[in-house]
Amino acid sequence: MTSSSLTLVDWRRRVNEIYTDVRAASDPETGWQLWRSGRDELFRSHPQTPLLEDDPLRETGLPFWPYDPALRFEAELRSAEEIEPRIVEAGGDGTIEMQRIGTVDLPVGGTLDVWWLHQYGGGIFVPLRDGTSGDGSYGGGRYLLDTAKGAWLGGGDTSITLDLNFAYHPSCRYNPRWQCPLAPPGNTVAVRIEAGEQL
Repeated sequence: MTSSSLTLVDWRRRVNEIYTDVRAASDPETGWQLWRSGRDELFRSHPQTPLLEDDPLRETGLPFWPYDPALRFEAELRSAEEIEPRIVEAGGDGTIEMQRIGTVDLPVGGTLDVWWLHQYGGGIFVPLRDGTSGDGSYGGGRYLLDTAKGAWLGGGDTSITLDLNFAYHPSCRYNPRWQCPLAPPGNTVAVRIEAGEQL
């Protein structure tokens, strides 16, 4: 257990470092390329990788749609009616409590709920299920933003920077031992977002 805990700490530290490099990059696409290569390296060789030993993605890397600069935007965080917190089972992590703090509009169509996670010291969480889910990307959806893992791309007092090119599959897509919070109805849009990680 001790070794597993320490490797998990290292995984989270390295993910944070990748996002630090992303924010320091000379332009968004260069940052995205750094993120992709860093993610591939973690998935290939880190003890906490969700990939099984024989998964061919260890060699090929994770597949992504090409970068589209039009899919990076500043989104106003609009207030939303208060709803009951969502309690999500997370396997060995127990439960995760999520409170909706607002919504954002997507330039490609649709609206997403923005959640505050009460675990890991808090953080903003934006999952996404779109028209590619089950037909190009994982059926349970992808994650667009999870600041508990350092994924902050920028923003202001009332807005957040979102980049649909950074949408990625949760660990449960790769390994059934993981349980992940999936996109609820308020994070589901009909439009196909062919950006980010794909199957």
